[in-house]
Amino acid sequence: MSQLLTMYNSVGNAAFSGMIGQIAPFFSTINAQFTELRPNFAEITMPFRREVTNHLGTVHAIAMCNMAELVAGTMTDASIPAGCRWIPKAMSVQYLAKAKTDLRAVSSGEGLDWAAGGDIEVPVDVFDTHGVKVFSAKITMNVRPGDLVLSEDARKLG
Repeated sequence: MSQLLTMYNSVGNAAFSGMIGQIAPFFSTINAQFTELRPNFAEITMPFRREVTNHLGTVHAIAMCNMAELVAGTMTDASIPAGCRWIPKAMSVQYLAKAKTDLRAVSSGEGLDWAAGGDIEVPVDVFDTHGVKVFSAKITMNVRPGDLVLSEDARKLG
């Protein structure tokens, strides 16, 4: 089982949400809260705050990219075969509507062949509080055999 998934299952949503910002500090900038993490599925929320808005008063594009990478990365980590590692290789995004509320990001790996390895395109959808899809992304994850991707710092937190 993934070390991240083991950590999540042992500490729960709130504590894990705080820990992830220590493992990868940039993710703390969006104040994301995990609502679910399991193999082939992850969901997080991000509160609408001034710190994540642009000059138009809507959620900044990069804040949504940050959300997408976090939810896709943790879902990938929870889904790949034991002994594999992953790294994001590319991201394509679509901004579909102005984001003016709290947001919810969902990544589903159902139907993805994790065992095949190589470049795997992971989908992410981001919704506002009204259920409107405001953003979508496809993140290419390079999955390959090797040591687990977690750093020594992550092992200390677990």
